[in-house]
Amino acid sequence: MLVVAGDCSIAFAGDVTKYVNPLFGTTTLWEKKDLGYEMSENPIYRTVLTEQGRRPAQGKTRAWGGETYPGASMPHGMVQASPVTCWGSGTGYQYEDPFIYGFFHTSHGHWGQGHFPTLPISGNFNPEDYASTYSHKKEVAQAGYYSVYLNKYKVNSELTVNYRSAHHRHTFKNGKNKHIMMNLSRTNSVRPGNAQWTFEQIDEHTFKGSQNGMYFYAVANQEITGTRTIEGARQAFTLIDFADGDKVVELQIGFSYTNCDKAKLNLEKEILGKSFDEVQNIADQTWEDALSKVKVTGGTELQKSLFYSGLYRVMQNPNLRSDIDVEKHETIYSSNNYWDTYANKLVILQMLEPDLIANVIRSDIQRAERSGFLGSGFHGDFCPAFITGSYLRGIRDFDINKAYQFSLNNATRSWVNGRRGGRKYGDEYRRQGWVAENRVANPTVKTEENEAKASVQKTVEYAYSDYAVALLANELGDKENYNVLMERSKNYRNHFDKTTGFLRARWADGSWVTPYDPGIPYYVYMYRESNGWMTSFFAPQDPEGLIALHPSKEAFEAKLDELFSTPFGGYEADNMTGWFGQYCVGNQTSQGIAYYYYFIGKPEKAQDKIDTILNDFYAMGKEGLAYAGMDDEGSLSAWYVMNAMGLYSFSPADAEYLITVPVFDKVEFTMGDTTFTITKKGAGRKLADISYDGQKLDDYFIKHDDLKKGKELVITTEE
Repeated sequence: MLVVAGDCSIAFAGDVTKYVNPLFGTTTLWEKKDLGYEMSENPIYRTVLTEQGRRPAQGKTRAWGGETYPGASMPHGMVQASPVTCWGSGTGYQYEDPFIYGFFHTSHGHWGQGHFPTLPISGNFNPEDYASTYSHKKEVAQAGYYSVYLNKYKVNSELTVNYRSAHHRHTFKNGKNKHIMMNLSRTNSVRPGNAQWTFEQIDEHTFKGSQNGMYFYAVANQEITGTRTIEGARQAFTLIDFADGDKVVELQIGFSYTNCDKAKLNLEKEILGKSFDEVQNIADQTWEDALSKVKVTGGTELQKSLFYSGLYRVMQNPNLRSDIDVEKHETIYSSNNYWDTYANKLVILQMLEPDLIANVIRSDIQRAERSGFLGSGFHGDFCPAFITGSYLRGIRDFDINKAYQFSLNNATRSWVNGRRGGRKYGDEYRRQGWVAENRVANPTVKTEENEAKASVQKTVEYAYSDYAVALLANELGDKENYNVLMERSKNYRNHFDKTTGFLRARWADGSWVTPYDPGIPYYVYMYRESNGWMTSFFAPQDPEGLIALHPSKEAFEAKLDELFSTPFGGYEADNMTGWFGQYCVGNQTSQGIAYYYYFIGKPEKAQDKIDTILNDFYAMGKEGLAYAGMDDEGSLSAWYVMNAMGLYSFSPADAEYLITVPVFDKVEFTMGDTTFTITKKGAGRKLADISYDGQKLDDYFIKHDDLKKGKELVITTEE
């Protein structure tokens, strides 16, 4: 499987890393058949916007793409070396954009970051017109390595990384008039000229600096003849000039969130003195070892590429925040956007990397000690579900009493030591068992949170978090809170309108919000990046209870059928893309819906929907590289990985998995000291029989502890 754009060769790609294509998820969907709607015309997009680096096709507004990045990374590394083609986009890279403005050193598959944009320059530098065109035919992206040819400067740029360091190799057409530009006055999340930065040349080969709380220390292979600052309209550029001679300029750069001395230490311990090829080989081998914990047999080449590319995305973050001299037990990692990642991505990491997960939870606890609350990120309250799921999967190397207390704080308190925290509208939720919606005069698809509450979404998500904290309370012997929280976990029912069959918003007086159309997707009104169809199927803690709200199982089945068969209304919602009926494949709120068929005895219907999503909503678009929506730190990637293996974490706080039909004939999954095997027998896509260690399973779930025994799960299928 070729993992490049174009015809460039690949070095060091291993048996597994050869399937990793970091360009998956970097492209944007444009066609109505893929998006689910027609994007509006926008005259501003008909011209090149030099400041933003945008030139989308067709003059249309651009929907959010997968927002992944093609650059070099290490598993959960601090550093990601990746090109910036579009300031302010999710990762800084959009496949269709024609210019490269530099190479970032942090890019997390989500908004923000983008430290130290750096670009090789030959000849004179124009601060108002410095970006270079490039061709995907001369672009290579693989695990731990990225290269591209910069047409403007006739430079071939190569990037590779270690955990806290990066290695640049820039090959110029000739050895004269060579420079390295650093745009320290902006990042991906900071407007031009607004970044706080420092720069200092130390000697003829060395320089250091900082930008918005991150520090670097760099060593060049060639003599630096001087450094200078060039002012642009709103930006300040630092130019590093090199002596005439060798055509190849190499930089080895260490990074730190502590200070420049630690950046230097990280550089010295990781890559200083190693050749570029040695550093690249280490990166490739590290990814080979990490990804080889899951080995698959069978399937198509595309399925293998999507699988390992997805697993690669899953293992890119959370990211290191501490230096190389910190004890492993005290290693700090970045926070997670739990709304996106708790359901699949973090479950995979719980299975594959329990030591990492323990460190992540310790990092969350450390942050919570400052506020009294766990941070969940973006929406809802899913960090407690992550902690409970980790604990029940046997991950215990963290202070469970502190973790439980902070989880309980999230669920029961709004103020701690005079500081605000916990769930937004948590007092209202606890008082009446649901959150009331604001009276918005003219709600639109893009109604924002300062106008509305996304009240139904908050209620159902808080109810699930109550369930997760209740499980932990029960495990720790706190029966009083267990009983209270388990009762509250049924609060989703308070939004059920039996006249429509939907979870519907209410005004403060308890009456139903009107007018009401469950097919309108809202950014924040009644629902969060969702509509009535999708959110009405969110109760993973109580699927039987949700079904019981309907007149019969047959009525519930008909409702599910209707969700997948009712055409989407074509509403332009640029952050919700890829519609399968009323199911938005490109967003998180829909991801668990298909599995409700299992609870009415129709797993074959679930599999039919799962297969449609696997086959039709990945590797999309004219390049075959687009996802149905934003990957959001590996969320869509993780959904593919789980279902391709034949497992799904229907309720992530519970240490068990729903069994589906894998796309591969065999999966060997190393979990700690043991390896369990998933074997698919038969050519069909309908479940016929499931056994584990030779024993037939009574239902469709298998416990995490059983998988840890390292036996064979046999999934027999029929036509």
